[in-house]
Amino acid sequence: MLQRFFILCSGADSAILKTCSEGEQNKYAGIGATVFFTAVMAFLASAYALYTVFDTIYAAIFFGLIWGLLIFNLDRFIVSTIKKRDSIKSELLQATPRILLAVIIAVVISKPLEMKIFEKEINQVLLERKNELTLANKDQIALQYTPTIEKLNQDIATLKSEIDTQEAETNALYDTYITEAEGTAGTMLLGKGPVYAEKREKHDAALAELQQLKQVNAEKIVGLETQIDDLSIEYAKTVTDSQPIIDGFDGLMARINALGELPWFPSFFIFLLFLAIETSPIIAKLLAPKGEYDIKLEEEESVLKTWVTQKVRQREQILATDISLNHKIYSEIENEEAVYAHKKKKTEELLKLQADAFHDLQVKSL
Repeated sequence: MLQRFFILCSGADSAILKTCSEGEQNKYAGIGATVFFTAVMAFLASAYALYTVFDTIYAAIFFGLIWGLLIFNLDRFIVSTIKKRDSIKSELLQATPRILLAVIIAVVISKPLEMKIFEKEINQVLLERKNELTLANKDQIALQYTPTIEKLNQDIATLKSEIDTQEAETNALYDTYITEAEGTAGTMLLGKGPVYAEKREKHDAALAELQQLKQVNAEKIVGLETQIDDLSIEYAKTVTDSQPIIDGFDGLMARINALGELPWFPSFFIFLLFLAIETSPIIAKLLAPKGEYDIKLEEEESVLKTWVTQKVRQREQILATDISLNHKIYSEIENEEAVYAHKKKKTEELLKLQADAFHDLQVKSL
């Protein structure tokens, strides 16, 4: 039963193969097994690749099964259409497009399995990329907020500088009226005279302005700091909202690109392995000598071709004979007066009927 299934997978004519030796049947069962297991590998590879796309095992298995059946059908078609010929050159010529197709299939099959085999290394590459993208994303988002925050900080510094300047001026006035009272500066008179009162009045006015300036600027600074805090919160929220996109940067194309950054040598040998698996049925048929099955198949094809050619030529002869007979018959009829008179009579009747019909149509249109 298993042998019959693999023979079915090989695309061979089971009716002809039953009449062949056991060794010939085993050969085609082996070719069919290669086709079957290649399709199984294609199913596993495509299911894993599609799982990285859909993130659901059911969709991956469904579409992977369709892809596996497609590869199975292609491989079966490729193997079944290669016919053994007496010339190796003609066999290579008919096998060349099929080998190219097998190479394409091998590339498609091997790539997802390479990603699975080197999954840990690919994850490391993707982690580094995600870290780079996270930093770049923060810098890019910061460009939207940094100029505004820097301007607000500059405004805060300006307000604080105004307070410091006013406070320095007030302190200077304080030192002026104190030294005037001590007699160490100004009029050099000890005691609180008119000059002292004047300087004390200027200091008190400046101190009142300083207190008012501190209060006004403090309110402004609180407002500016609140804006900075709001911008910082908004910046952090924007970074947090965009992070899931970066975390999801592990799709099929990202993994293929990450695989391309790994050393090529191991991947190349995995590709060669799948290329050998995919082309093994074709190579086996090319290298195998012309067997009993090939001879019997060629004989049946030859019988069918001869029969078809015979039928075509018979139909050509029948057509040529029929044309010759018709020509002869119509030539003889052409010279018979009775046929001429009958044809003339019927034509006259037809013309009369046409004239009457035209006359009736003209009368109706009046």
